[in-house]
Amino acid sequence: MSTRFSDNDKITVAVITGGHDFDVPGFHEIFRAMPEVDSYIQHQDNFIEDVANVRDEYDVLLFYNMPRGEPDSRAQAAFENLGESGQGILLLHHAILAYLPWSLWSEMVGIPDRSFGFSMMQDIPIDVADSDHPITNGIASWQMVDETYSMASAGDDSRILLTTDHPDSMNVLGWTRQFRNSRVFCLQSGHDNITYVDPNFRKIIRRGIQWCAGRI
Repeated sequence: MSTRFSDNDKITVAVITGGHDFDVPGFHEIFRAMPEVDSYIQHQDNFIEDVANVRDEYDVLLFYNMPRGEPDSRAQAAFENLGESGQGILLLHHAILAYLPWSLWSEMVGIPDRSFGFSMMQDIPIDVADSDHPITNGIASWQMVDETYSMASAGDDSRILLTTDHPDSMNVLGWTRQFRNSRVFCLQSGHDNITYVDPNFRKIIRRGIQWCAGRI
């Protein structure tokens, strides 16, 4: 890890936003409640520009962005090597819908056709499909309010962790996979502060960061 980051053995996470509005105080509070994490929340324009030249030195890249269409040349240059460095990658909620026409992002997510619909403020039963994984170990199935996406789910080349039988939702809500040299965790949940404050949601995000960083 670069000496630009404090040498305190914390997990350094670039939290990359842009292309979708969100509850700023509520979202920041998720990461302030993680004492083992140093989070650097930034618009993707700043991540792409990388003035401090640290883009490849974060332990985890957490995407909470949703730019539409194809990436422009600057974004493509910044993102086309994702996974090569071995940095962990966490794709949260609308980030699984970023750059819909771009095959690289679809490959990273593990869903070739990411066409989608959505339903707001749904009461969603969430089932733990794999209790042996470090992210979900010891967590019981639960219910929470969130936005759903109606779209295809991750397939056999992903490890399925969380599912739902909600009629207006994709079946798989949480999954891990390998993309190039990197661990990837995708979580469909996380629209706004109603979800941000849910204790199981926070636990899943925290463990997801730890797992992506190779700490659990």
